Order: sequence, then structure tokens, then C-alpha cells
Amino acid sequence: MGEPLADWREVRAHLIGAARAETALTYAELLERLGYGFSRPKMRQLCAVLGTVDEDAESRGEPELAVLVVRQSDGLPGQGWWVAGGGRSRGYNGPWEGPEAARFIASVQAKTFAYWRAR
Repeated sequence: MGEPLADWREVRAHLIGAARAETALTYAELLERLGYGFSRPKMRQLCAVLGTVDEDAESRGEPELAVLVVRQSDGLPGQGWWVAGGGRSRGYNGPWEGPEAARFIASVQAKTFAYWRAR
């Protein structure tokens, strides 16, 4: 696969900043901050980096950060987040889109926001 899109620590720093600001970032916004234009291949590469960011967060006992990266169209994480177990790991088995998913994601994001607001 070659070189990673970006250093996972840089991605982590952007996401901690977003968490402290209590905001989500779209895939396009995060790619732009990393110096890239949006494309599907870049988005897939970014998703791989997000996995590393969340593995690191878990090892530190921190809440996940990848949940803060969302689609512009509906403000929800993309399919990769759900497939990787983002919902199942919390006992959520509902749809990946729509109002129920939005409520679930808002609750997960709120925990991340609260954690980083306190630090």
C-alpha cells in the first residue's frame, strides 16, 4: 500500500482539536487540513490512519476519535466506521443512516467531547 497518507499523530492532533472545539470534521475538511483534496482513494487511506488513531486512543484509555470524522451529506461516519464495529462494540445494531443513527453518533461524540473538554 506504500506510505501512509499522513502520520497518525498529526491526524490525532487535528481530531483532539476538533473534540476540544466540540465539532466533527468532514472527511474533506480533515483531508484539506492534511494538505490533500478529497478523493475516494485518499478517503480510504485516511480511514486506515483513523484505525491507528483509535487503536492508540484505546491503549491510552481514551475515547475514540474516528467517530468525529463524518460525511458532509449527513454528518455521520462512513461505512468503514460501522463495519469496523463502531456501533456493535457499544451494543448498537440499528441502521447506519437516518435519525436513529444520528442520535447514536451524537451520544458517542458527546462522550469524546466531554473527555477532551476536561483536559
